[in-house]
Amino acid sequence: MSLATQRRQLAVALPRPSVRGVSLSALPVLVVGSAVAGSLYGTVAIPGQSVLLILLQQLGWPGIQHFPAWEVSIVWQTRFPEVVTALLVGGALATAGALFQAILRNPLADPFVIGTASGASLGVAIATVTSFTAIWMGFGAMQLFAFGGAVLAVALVYGLGRVGGRTPTVTLLLAGFAVSTLMIAAMWLVAYEGGGSQRLLSWTMGSLAASSWSQLGIVGPLLILSAGLTLLFTRDLNAMLLGEAQAAHLGVETERVKLLILGIATLLTALAVSLSGIIGFVGLVVPHVGRLIYGSDHRLLLPASICLGGIYLTLADLGARTLQAGGGELPLGILTAFIGAPFFLFLLRRSGDAYRF
Repeated sequence: MSLATQRRQLAVALPRPSVRGVSLSALPVLVVGSAVAGSLYGTVAIPGQSVLLILLQQLGWPGIQHFPAWEVSIVWQTRFPEVVTALLVGGALATAGALFQAILRNPLADPFVIGTASGASLGVAIATVTSFTAIWMGFGAMQLFAFGGAVLAVALVYGLGRVGGRTPTVTLLLAGFAVSTLMIAAMWLVAYEGGGSQRLLSWTMGSLAASSWSQLGIVGPLLILSAGLTLLFTRDLNAMLLGEAQAAHLGVETERVKLLILGIATLLTALAVSLSGIIGFVGLVVPHVGRLIYGSDHRLLLPASICLGGIYLTLADLGARTLQAGGGELPLGILTAFIGAPFFLFLLRRSGDAYRF
């Protein structure tokens, strides 16, 4: 097959960005709407008008009356950081999921497919049983160990999966499965022997309750920069849909692109995990929902995944804060699964034969 024919096939398979550009442009509005909704409601009742005025006041809007300190503290120091964290974490996990699915050509790939979650969990288990109490830039030992464990696990998987200067997808997935299984076993062994299983279990169900501006000031810009970098690789990712051999014929340096994409996706996942713990299903479901709505063109899919992931996790976190379970906050990871799975199955059933990976 000639190079010109392959280019024509790719052009036919991928719609022009303008086809769905109007609907895509509405997503930022929905992001803002979900952020406002997430700030309005919580366990403590504050009038909606007061919440909006407090947000405007803290954002520098002039001429707004002063509010009681406790209301300002709840809205600006508790609710809004949690909302911003949900937007960032949801967008990061959804973007990482879209990247892993594209680069591994596996519709079941998610941000934790090559050991990120298991490495992070092992790091948290070690931090828990050793009672390490260091704090750096607003991050506690659990978050620091989680980030380090996630990066270490992926580096180990990549090193084991590399064969003869190349990284075959199947080998990488198998190495990820083996390393993940080993690290999960080590995690529960460390937790069981050290008596930290309950705390570890709570962390693995995910939560945004500990969000703070000091943490967001460091992780937020890194997440935004990393997500923005992915938009530079949309052409390469589209070419990879044809397979690595065909992408190479189209001029894509497949090994270099694969390494860069894996690195960015891993960084997004590790940073998200350091903020929220492990929140499953977002990185698996949201890219598929975006693909069902906008197609497989990564010029549309990546921006859509960023926005849809943030909207989804913000609304899920709002539900976790308002739907109380036994007097405490409902674990966010449980709610994302209960919401995401039926909605995804509904869209998949409705699309029928129209779905294409």
